[in-house]
Amino acid sequence: LLGMGTGFSGYNRSSNITRAGVAEALIHQAYEKGIRFFDCADSYGTHPFAAAALKSFPRESYTLSSKIWLSQGGIPEPDRPDADVVIDRFRKELDTDYLDLIQIHCMTDAHWTDKQKKQMDILENLKAKKIIHAHGVSVHSLEAMEACIESPWVDVIHVRINPFGEAMDRKDPAEVIPVIEKLHNAGKGIIGMKLIGNGNFRNDSDKINASLKYVLGLGTVDSIIVGFELPEQIDNYIGRVKNALKTKK
Repeated sequence: LLGMGTGFSGYNRSSNITRAGVAEALIHQAYEKGIRFFDCADSYGTHPFAAAALKSFPRESYTLSSKIWLSQGGIPEPDRPDADVVIDRFRKELDTDYLDLIQIHCMTDAHWTDKQKKQMDILENLKAKKIIHAHGVSVHSLEAMEACIESPWVDVIHVRINPFGEAMDRKDPAEVIPVIEKLHNAGKGIIGMKLIGNGNFRNDSDKINASLKYVLGLGTVDSIIVGFELPEQIDNYIGRVKNALKTKK
């Protein structure tokens, strides 16, 4: 249920934990404390650190996800090779034969499923070959999220959700919740992100607890990811999630 995001303040193949030099140690500690879902992306620069951190653990014991960047900016190179070329590089960087999930990163266009059809077809072929086990998208607009409802291609989607409208696709969560429910009812796997408002209330314990209780209480979110920056946060959030599940009505 609780996974580790590796891309807090992630851009240009770096993130807070890579810049602080703690990525490998944190990912390793997260696994040892029971975390089994690790969310990477090309733009976060965390692939080699995840590979080193997880190399001593059985590959089938954890779920490894990454995201390809197709838009301008975001990664150093100006060119955007096809998804099969990118995934081959990912597998080398992550030292794995397969990836459990690959998503198209940060889609905002309402018509992204039309515009990215070529890459979607390539990823579908990689799934048929079992090089990836599922494909999907992370969205950063409500319109892009709504486009997923009618797309059978989308297996799993990252959605931005918290009760305060922080770093979300709408300031009012009531506009987002029905869309997430439709996605859930359509059989999509839902990964909740931005539960802490992109870190905006990471020092507000009451808000953190309220957000966890709210999102876990929706009944439509399958997994949540948190971008740990310190080892003590891992145990802290595991405890908070357990408490939120206990008090869930």
